[in-house]
Amino acid sequence: MKGLRSIFCWFAALLICAGGMAVAEPLDRDVIAGFVAPPMELGAAVNDKGVYELLNSGGAHAGYVFETEPMAPLPGFSGAPVNVLVVLDLEGRFLDVRLISHNEPIFVSGLGPAPFHKFFEQYRGHSISDTLVVGSPYGSGSDSSALIYLDGVTKATASVRIAHESVLAAALQVAREKMGGVAVSAPAFPNKAYEEDLTWDDLIQQGLVTRKTVLNSEVQAEFSGTVWADDDPIALTEPDAEYLDLWIVDLGPPAIARAVLDGDSYDDLQRFLEISGDDEPILVIETARHGLVSDDFVRNTAPDWISAEQNGFPIALRDSDLFVELSDDLPIELHDGVALILRTDRRLGFDPATEWTLKVQAVREHGMFHPDIGSVTLSATHVTDDRFFTRPEVIQPAPPWLEALRARSSDLITLAVFLAGLVGILAFGMNALAAHPNFTAIRLTILAFMTGFVGWWGQGQLSIVTPLATLRTAVDGGSYSFLLYDPFSLLIWFAAIIGFFLWGRALFCGWLCPFGALQEFASYIGRMVRLPQIEPSRDWDACLKWLKYVVLLSLVLVVFIAPDHVDKATEVEPFKTAITTFFIREWYYVVYAVFWLVLSMVLFKGFCRYVCPLGALMAIGGLIRRRNWIERRQECGTPCQLCKVKCAYQAIEKSGKVQYSECFGCLDCVKIHDDAEQCVPLILARRKKTRGVAAR
Repeated sequence: MKGLRSIFCWFAALLICAGGMAVAEPLDRDVIAGFVAPPMELGAAVNDKGVYELLNSGGAHAGYVFETEPMAPLPGFSGAPVNVLVVLDLEGRFLDVRLISHNEPIFVSGLGPAPFHKFFEQYRGHSISDTLVVGSPYGSGSDSSALIYLDGVTKATASVRIAHESVLAAALQVAREKMGGVAVSAPAFPNKAYEEDLTWDDLIQQGLVTRKTVLNSEVQAEFSGTVWADDDPIALTEPDAEYLDLWIVDLGPPAIARAVLDGDSYDDLQRFLEISGDDEPILVIETARHGLVSDDFVRNTAPDWISAEQNGFPIALRDSDLFVELSDDLPIELHDGVALILRTDRRLGFDPATEWTLKVQAVREHGMFHPDIGSVTLSATHVTDDRFFTRPEVIQPAPPWLEALRARSSDLITLAVFLAGLVGILAFGMNALAAHPNFTAIRLTILAFMTGFVGWWGQGQLSIVTPLATLRTAVDGGSYSFLLYDPFSLLIWFAAIIGFFLWGRALFCGWLCPFGALQEFASYIGRMVRLPQIEPSRDWDACLKWLKYVVLLSLVLVVFIAPDHVDKATEVEPFKTAITTFFIREWYYVVYAVFWLVLSMVLFKGFCRYVCPLGALMAIGGLIRRRNWIERRQECGTPCQLCKVKCAYQAIEKSGKVQYSECFGCLDCVKIHDDAEQCVPLILARRKKTRGVAAR
């Protein structure tokens, strides 16, 4: 026991001494550049967190490139974050999402990296304004129109959710800091059910029409001092005449469109919007001499003289190629002007109920054969009242822990009932259970349930990976939220920790470990076929039991000295091979796991007793046990040695004292203790009583 306390102290000291570990720095620029696919290329760094500009083939700013780890270092199950490269365009769309590095055990040597890489391909084409979740629709699926589901990876859902949260957290951070104009929620769209009788005068009075007038003299002043100053004779001779008389109306709301267009044009527009339901139609009319487009303009394309922006970010405009006839109620000068209905896609972030700016270029040419082109920008802001629009209820995805709970609700209920029943029986009916004539069959049934349902089906095999990841998180000062991504295993951890207070390590190691159950089945098979059993001497057994603590301390050192190799080091546990992947792995992992099972046929649970680092940790956790739960008699050890001889774990000393740090709770000694046909003190007491009766 003193030795165990020493190990516990060394373990705590390592926690304290490693407190200065630093978070990973961004990768070198050359490394990031290698992930950007041509014709795009990496631009200049925009901060010290590894965020770079994305440049298009012409060298223009086209988006942002960044890795997730410096900004969203959410720890995975190895304790290290999953690092992902994200490429966003200026409108918040994912151009590329690519895995850079990870230490997730299930993908390192279990399923292999291919499914993880495949998962990230699903982001391409989606936007940060989409509500992306991992999984499948829950319940009736009524949310399916608002939520976009990304397919997870079977057996690795927790790791995938952690990676997904990292991607979103980093992308939204970049959006808030560098892309403030990108909408991260659904924009307003016209309320088709809203009815209001409006006239042109109503639109003017209520500010639903924007008018921008620019005189020739104002444009001339913009070109003053340039080579184009004398290239517009009309502006020079008629300075007070109008150069631009621009009218802007949002035709998305039906009430406004009816007040502006004649009947045929209104019907044409509504038919167009039935096909292009995400487009917002914008009517622009110009009645002065500027016009709206150049002679080279092609219908159904982006206007060459007109652009727009909202919150500092560009709005993509395109001609809708609709014939425009205005209502007779409009002033006659509007009928004589040039009208276009432009369209922009609300899915790209345009919000018609938020102020935006329309920009018109005033263009001049200088020279005859190869003229120099010069332009100035004339701007007008517009907004349409919110009453004409509706905003869809933003369905926030449930927190990852809640999604995980929902996804496994039936499994969790089954597991909770099982654990409650097992803990209750062991706490209040342990002696009765051990004395049951079918105790062996009952125990094997429980172990079969642990292997089949909890292990292979529920993937609830606890591993030393989780404590090591928790240790690294504690040192790095990170979040423990990764534990919530696997509620099934977390529930078993909860039961095991409660068991520390009542039974020490015995509850988990003897009843709740699927691989331990497999070893016990192997042992029964070995004895059934009468294989010779290896029974180490007491000295050898005592020596070998310290090996698991050496393995545990070695893994702790790897966490701090070579954290990138933790996933390989933890392969000392055959759990992933035997339970997580059903022995479907590289041959050497399978041989290793099978070796321990075959060895258990002749050496009772050799891995659990001598090598298991999780068992060592459980033994340390068992120091908080509050009671000696196995009853002993005065005669136990002196003179009776039956329990010591029968204990397959050699967890009972010659004195009769139970070594709880090595006890697996098999209840064999409890059964002997209560059995008048086996317990030597009870047998002797009965014989003495019988002789006394006979003497009378």
